[in-house]
Amino acid sequence: MSFTRISLVLSYAAALVGSLWLGYQLRFDFAVPQEAERTFLLVFAWVIGFKLFCLWRFRQFEVLLGYLSLPDFSRLFWVLLATSLVVFGVSTQLGSDYAPPRSVVLADFSFSIIALAAVRLAFRQARNRGANRAPGPPRQRARRAGIIGAGLVGTALAQEFASRRDLGLQAVAFFDDDRMKWGKRVQNVPVVGAPEILLNDKMNLELEEVIIAMPSATARRVAEIVETLQRLQIKFSTVPSIYELTTGQAKVSQLRSVDIHDLLGREQVRLATDDIQHLLRERVVMVTGAGGSIGSELCRQIAGFSPRRLLLVEQSEVQLFQIEQDLIHSGCGKVIVPLVANILDQPRLDSIFQHHHPEVIFHAAAHKHVPMMETQPGEAVKNNALGTLRLAETSLRHQTDRFVLISSDKAINPTSVMGATKRLAEMCVQSLHVSQPGATRFMAVRFGNVLGSSGSVVPIFSKQIAAGGPVKVTHPEVTRYFMTIPEAVGLVLQSAAQGSGGEIFTLDMGKPVKILDLARQLIELSGFTPDQDIRIEFTGLRPGEKLFEELSYRGERITGTRHPKIMRLLCEPLPYEQVRAFVLELVEQIDQLRPDEFKWFLKCAVPEYQPQLREFAASVPRQREAHVGSEGKDKRNGRPPSSKLGFEEPFHHVAGLDAPG
Repeated sequence: MSFTRISLVLSYAAALVGSLWLGYQLRFDFAVPQEAERTFLLVFAWVIGFKLFCLWRFRQFEVLLGYLSLPDFSRLFWVLLATSLVVFGVSTQLGSDYAPPRSVVLADFSFSIIALAAVRLAFRQARNRGANRAPGPPRQRARRAGIIGAGLVGTALAQEFASRRDLGLQAVAFFDDDRMKWGKRVQNVPVVGAPEILLNDKMNLELEEVIIAMPSATARRVAEIVETLQRLQIKFSTVPSIYELTTGQAKVSQLRSVDIHDLLGREQVRLATDDIQHLLRERVVMVTGAGGSIGSELCRQIAGFSPRRLLLVEQSEVQLFQIEQDLIHSGCGKVIVPLVANILDQPRLDSIFQHHHPEVIFHAAAHKHVPMMETQPGEAVKNNALGTLRLAETSLRHQTDRFVLISSDKAINPTSVMGATKRLAEMCVQSLHVSQPGATRFMAVRFGNVLGSSGSVVPIFSKQIAAGGPVKVTHPEVTRYFMTIPEAVGLVLQSAAQGSGGEIFTLDMGKPVKILDLARQLIELSGFTPDQDIRIEFTGLRPGEKLFEELSYRGERITGTRHPKIMRLLCEPLPYEQVRAFVLELVEQIDQLRPDEFKWFLKCAVPEYQPQLREFAASVPRQREAHVGSEGKDKRNGRPPSSKLGFEEPFHHVAGLDAPG
């Protein structure tokens, strides 16, 4: 607990003691008899302790001390009323020997409200005075700012500007879509009309900056406002997202530039947090790939559901250190256990399971870079397929309750090695659940691209824009589904909470986004004009890349779930021993085959895999020649090449190719 929070608790305690003693003084006309004084000494400890506990339980020590509004007073009032009613009831039942007199309780209730409100006001004034006296360069004239959004966030922002001169901004006008607010004043600042009124030359507001304070607005509305502000050529920024504000990750005054997340923004997802709490509270939870984009957000959100221990499994010690420090900074240091480990290291896995006994596992560790895995398919198979197989089998042996594989929409009719190996990982967990029924429930969750993840298109485009271009787009018609990282992770947790085992869940990813449009929007947000200031260059589809992603493949039945953003995919899994043989045989071939030949073997294991046909067809004769003798037998062990992996059937799906052998 910080020094400020400790000071707040002590100040509240002193104020409550003073209020109770003043109640006694009024009850006895400021001549408290010795017997009443003895009673006060007996009862004040439990009364004050009970009130402080209730204030803590209702999060009154976690408030933002720089703000004090009517809702804050309202919450404080109801907490104090509830505690006073309990004390009043105790006094009625047990008498004044064990509780304050009823008249004292009533007086104490009134004084407590005044005293705690005064404490809050004092802390607010002290905080604002400290901010205004902060060392720095000489204070300049405050810039005239307009605030779009006269709701709670906009009001808090105007209040912050007024109380913190160090921010260098002065709110001079509000803009809001709500006609009922037009002509009114908020924080003594006029609401002049809708944001589009800024285009009216007659307004003459002399604004130097505009802040968009509408964190819950739709992406379409934000895009319209941004277009208006770009036409005005005025500096603009926005407040943090509603997720950052509600989770305490950012303050309303921490303004930032409008980014692509705001324009592609998705509706805030409502989660059944009770279900997730039931899954995670007081349990040992493991996250593999804990330092990655998805893994680290999984750790942050899981930590908020009070696990007994949170095991952070990551092979990169640098990324592991970063997420460990993030969680320590957020107050979760006591429950986290950082573990440097590679999921392919079976002895290390066994040691972790024996020492920590994980009950819920989120498996996010994977190789995800599509072009890189095209040239090194063996590494993708080892990490994505064999790693999943080993972790899943270890979970089953140690009777882990739930195993959740983080998959990808690229596993649907894959054209890349990465997608094919993620599909093979899905086959592993599905077949293991069906063929080896036990204590562990296995499931997988698919979703599309996440905004801002490492290696994703948005940071790549941003770097290209910062370098002056060109922005490189693979194809003018290529589209992708996008989600925010917090949204995707929240739905993964929801899927895990409602899964019974054997399912593949897919998330509602909204409408696909054209990458060309995304590039243009990013260029415009950076203050440039596409095709004039920054050129867009088409480079052609990369190896393994699709024009568009799909939601399911033929043979999967889509059904709904209790959550509107989550769908369940049902299909008949292959026998587990067959899938296991696929994976082990592929691993055996890693060092014996060239990448294109290895993809031929991968196609045998994953019939839906659709590698580039020209490369694929060219590898088949080489594969026959390498492994099949003149009598049609496999040179390695004399068996027909179809006997173990079932090579023949997958090739019936490839036009122009006969089954080898």
